[in-house]
Amino acid sequence: MLFVGDSAKERIKEIEQKDQLTKDHFVRVSVTSGGCSGLSYQMDFDNQPRPDDQVFEDNGVKIVTDLKSFLYLCNTTLEFSGGLEGKGFYFNNPNASRTCGCGESFSV
Repeated sequence: MLFVGDSAKERIKEIEQKDQLTKDHFVRVSVTSGGCSGLSYQMDFDNQPRPDDQVFEDNGVKIVTDLKSFLYLCNTTLEFSGGLEGKGFYFNNPNASRTCGCGESFSV
């Protein structure tokens, strides 16, 4: 399962309204090779389902990932932090054994 924190839900809803995204859009998250720690998070809005998609809905937000990425993201919560020192969207990933200083990459 993938989870969406309250702060991330609020920010996603703001973006959907601002960008006039339809109900067909969802949040796509994935893991790619790269970054300081070896693996990096990717997040975007999408409306094109793929055959290997794993689909979850939490806190009123539809979140989709491919099967390979799900192996790294299982039980991860998407969060959002704003303000002067906020880091935007970030992933609270219990599977990560190490993360870099910027929080955008990790290793398992």
